[in-house]
Amino acid sequence: MATAARKAPAKSRSDGKSGLSAPKPAEFTRDEELAAYRHMLLIRRFEEKAGQLYGMGFIGGFCHLYIGQEAVVTGMKMALIEGDQMITAYRDHGHMLAMELSPRGVMAELTGRRGGLSRGKGGSMHMFSKEKHFYGGHGIVGAQVSLGTGLAFANRYRDNNNVSLTYFGDGAANQGQVYESFNMASLWKLPVIYIIENNRYAMGTSVSRSSAETDFSHRGASFKIPGIQVDGMDVRAVKAAGDLATEWCRAGNGPLILEMQTYRYRGHSMSDPAKYRSKEEVQKMRSEHDPIEQVKARLIEKKWATEDELKAIDKEVRDVVADAAEFAQNDAEPDPSELWTDIVL
Repeated sequence: MATAARKAPAKSRSDGKSGLSAPKPAEFTRDEELAAYRHMLLIRRFEEKAGQLYGMGFIGGFCHLYIGQEAVVTGMKMALIEGDQMITAYRDHGHMLAMELSPRGVMAELTGRRGGLSRGKGGSMHMFSKEKHFYGGHGIVGAQVSLGTGLAFANRYRDNNNVSLTYFGDGAANQGQVYESFNMASLWKLPVIYIIENNRYAMGTSVSRSSAETDFSHRGASFKIPGIQVDGMDVRAVKAAGDLATEWCRAGNGPLILEMQTYRYRGHSMSDPAKYRSKEEVQKMRSEHDPIEQVKARLIEKKWATEDELKAIDKEVRDVVADAAEFAQNDAEPDPSELWTDIVL
């Protein structure tokens, strides 16, 4: 049975204790709007191609697409400085692209080729880049939260002014290790931003059926961690919240929770037909709140770009994705000797 149609993302408000509230959406310059448009479009087109390759049999195992949620990771990346880290769960391709990992490397990892970021041995959920400060997608629900807290501990220990962005979903928010991490981070005032990507469905279960407290910005209250809700479909709102959160952490105030109210258009994974919600609900979100279309509309309204110029950007992005797909389908498979590398005994 489909759940009731999801309402539009809620307006941000104060957490009522620290006095923090999400700021107004950032005022983007023309260059910032165009950069956000390009980055979100790259994630969208990449994920569409990944879904296509999965259907063709080039990608096996699990594959979780980020279509619809692009504004969250794009806006947060705009708030970072060199050395800030990112760690997330298994819906991770968009996070990798946002951290400027090679589209070829990401796609080749999905197809299990030696040119992949983990040399074809990790697949969709296990890609890392120490150089880009990306510490992986993780297949165990909630496992990355304790690891992201550990990254923040390292930052605090080294006194390096960096912040750990630790992403997890509304489903993972019910995991016990999340609250153990909250407690430690609050006690030691660790510079970690807990970003809850609330797409309203933990796998196939609506948050109204799986969570007693559906305002995820309150999840840190018992640990004295403030939280705010953010319209995760508006990249400007995300950027403004990201600026606030990173400044909060760099000032030594400890952790902060950002509940990003977002929405995924596809099923939980490629094997999920998403029959737990109506087509009308999805279409309503796409037509009224799509993060990419919002930027496109602003660019045209302000006469910062024409339809033809935006089509040209789309073509450039499609060419990058097509190149990545071509590489990922034709690159050699890992040598059998790779079975014995990167193993800790």
